[in-house]
Amino acid sequence: MFHSNTSCVTWILCVFCVPLAVCASFFPKDSFFIDCGGSKELKLDDGRVFESDSGNQHVGLSPDSHIVVSETRMGNSNDSTLCSSARVFKETSTYTINTKQIGRHWLRLHFHPVQNPHYHLKSAVFSVAANGITLLHWFSSSSNLGTKSCLFKEYVIQVDGSSSEKLVLTFSPLNGSIAFINGIEVISTPDGQFPSSAVPFPLRAAVEIPTHVAFETAYRINMGGPLLTSKDDPQWRIWETDQSFLVNVASAKNVTVDPASIKYLDGVSREIAPNLVYSTAQEMANANVINQRFNISWAFEVEPMFTYFIRMHFCDIVSITTGTLFFNVYVNNQSALDSFDISSKTMELSAAYFVDFIANTSASLNRILVQVGPSNLRNFPPNAILNGLEIMKMSNPSDSLVKNLRPDYIDSRIPKRKNWILLAITSSVSLAVLVLIFAVLYLYLHHPKKPRHETAHLGNSDSKVSVGSFASSTAHSLSLGRVLAFSEIREATKNFDQRLVLGVGGFGKVYKGVLENGVVVAVKRANPQSQQGCTEFRTEIEMLSKLRHRHLVSLIGYCEEFDEMILVYEFMAGGPLRKHLYGSDLPQLTWKQRLQVCIGAAKGLHYLHTGAAESIIHRDVKTTNILLDENLTAKVADFGLSKLGPTLDQTHVSTAVKGSFGYLDPEYYRRQQLTEKSDVYSFGVVMMEVLCARPAVNPALPREQINIAEWAMDLQKRGQLEKIIDPHLVGSVNLDSLRKFGETAEKCLAEHGADRPTMGDVLWNLEYALQLQEASMQMVSNENSANYIPDIPEWVNQIEPAEGDAADAISYKDSDTTTSSGVFSQLMDPKGR
Repeated sequence: MFHSNTSCVTWILCVFCVPLAVCASFFPKDSFFIDCGGSKELKLDDGRVFESDSGNQHVGLSPDSHIVVSETRMGNSNDSTLCSSARVFKETSTYTINTKQIGRHWLRLHFHPVQNPHYHLKSAVFSVAANGITLLHWFSSSSNLGTKSCLFKEYVIQVDGSSSEKLVLTFSPLNGSIAFINGIEVISTPDGQFPSSAVPFPLRAAVEIPTHVAFETAYRINMGGPLLTSKDDPQWRIWETDQSFLVNVASAKNVTVDPASIKYLDGVSREIAPNLVYSTAQEMANANVINQRFNISWAFEVEPMFTYFIRMHFCDIVSITTGTLFFNVYVNNQSALDSFDISSKTMELSAAYFVDFIANTSASLNRILVQVGPSNLRNFPPNAILNGLEIMKMSNPSDSLVKNLRPDYIDSRIPKRKNWILLAITSSVSLAVLVLIFAVLYLYLHHPKKPRHETAHLGNSDSKVSVGSFASSTAHSLSLGRVLAFSEIREATKNFDQRLVLGVGGFGKVYKGVLENGVVVAVKRANPQSQQGCTEFRTEIEMLSKLRHRHLVSLIGYCEEFDEMILVYEFMAGGPLRKHLYGSDLPQLTWKQRLQVCIGAAKGLHYLHTGAAESIIHRDVKTTNILLDENLTAKVADFGLSKLGPTLDQTHVSTAVKGSFGYLDPEYYRRQQLTEKSDVYSFGVVMMEVLCARPAVNPALPREQINIAEWAMDLQKRGQLEKIIDPHLVGSVNLDSLRKFGETAEKCLAEHGADRPTMGDVLWNLEYALQLQEASMQMVSNENSANYIPDIPEWVNQIEPAEGDAADAISYKDSDTTTSSGVFSQLMDPKGR
């Protein structure tokens, strides 16, 4: 819809008047227009002059069998005239075009199955290659024409010194068939038409585009404007309208301005795209709602397993002043441009600008989805625009623009000097495939079969998935947390500033960040080299998204863009409990504070076991996964290893053993049978760590003291637990409170799960221990109390753990161990979960 009748008339006049001047500004060094089989010069009204291929000094035909066919029943249009004759090949033949310039050239091929009584061109099946690049394979014009009278194919081919500045076209008929061609165009591209590098998806550093790579035009779209023909483009290109590609037509409205008002600044030439492209656009339609939060989406079907070059054309023709139009751009549901402001690049309105990207398509992805939508910035009206779009397929490593090409065909098309490279690649791939097959068979035969309830709710694959496949499809069905853009997280953490690192774990680093709304968060970013993968990431999201409790860390959101796996939590100013016990300069916790922390963590675990819709087993309870806020309120964190508990008709969950050194339930380790009592055992270890202020496992200590659970329980059974408590607690711990605490921990650390209490019982005993402590503090002062521990003469000096976390994750699969001592004799692996 145009702004006014006046602008409409102006635009129409410019459509007919401007192209001549625009086209005249482009003078390619190479411009060959060949009428294959034609007998005389053919002039088109767009300025092109097609010459016959017979006797052309710039065109060479191989001496192989070829003939000319023509038809006189065509219409009077230029294209029909061009397609009224054809060169037909009975055997493999070549066209050789002697170019003057090295570099990339447009190559356009015109096909029309001319009617002839002797040759049935509609049944022709053939292949076409250009300078060793396979363009078409077993091509049939009848199956590709559709409703068109002539079929048009456009490519970009490199001409270099190795080809002696020649473009060689090879036509190869299928056995018993023929090949044909009606018209050929070879035009050198302007300087800067194609970049030497572009930004790939997922977003990372720009990658090089080798000069030998060929392109095939898949789509060239004029957003919001009419069809632009070869008369309207300085390089005789065709720009389609976008209406048929809009996912929701109602989401967009077309706008236009006088094409003469478009400015071309440094770095953008008129040859990149005509001003008729930049003078029209699609912008967000008015949905008549207060908060317009939707995208304009275009979907384009493409051939999977190829890389695509994507060029987006922008020109701010809708704003009144600069710096007022901010919007986001997405490709295949991944962020391409965040809060993009065209005027910040051009420094003025109505100025042409373009951005290049590279996108890969997988075997299951047969479309490219391009979207523009409002940014998340405040105080700016929601709007977004796109003026033009180009999508071009890039040749693969086999120098082909055709998928599933037979190896013998590739070998015959590629110059002989490349054969040995292809042979080496093919051999390597074959060997790799064989190794992979044997590996899969081995894992299938030896891996224990998992029962049905082991199936992950978000799929079984550990490979990383895109936002499109996981966030969009699964998040909605499971009501998962908020999806955050990678750019938003990067801004919140000041581009992952190392000075904001809160800690480092097996999953990766944790950063302090501040979101745009001022909320302080903890950002956990996966390390690509981490042994933890997508399964833990998904489990964490799924579990925390449906859990809300005062003593569980809340998940604010997550990000899964650009192969990143990032979790965003509420910020816990106090950090992990372990830092308040040892290994830091933080003030020591009092006995009352330690009891309160244990009670808070017990409440969180009790809720997991009984309060949620389904019983949940944490499976990684330890002091680094109990976090404290600024008021020292304890919250359980890290649900990456969590599992749904047994159902009513089950006694346990059978699963591979995972957990952390020193905290692992010995019964679970031996039997691979997981229950809520496994968390109870781990919590018993935490209680001993809280009491003694030493790591759960310290290899530097004498053998009998290495494992805190075994050592503390030995002293507890002998009634000597007070000998190993934290020296900072001396003189402040009530003996009755300590005894109740020790008895509770002893029950938690029982060898068999059936002998351990529930987390509800543990919570009750801890609250009783706290009451005993508080009562004694009210009744008697510390100076004259005979019921407090006055001294610990047999105190064992603490030895700080070696560099690294000695209480990190393990994943055992087989074991003959029958005692807890046996379990903890294999604790020397320093790698974290």
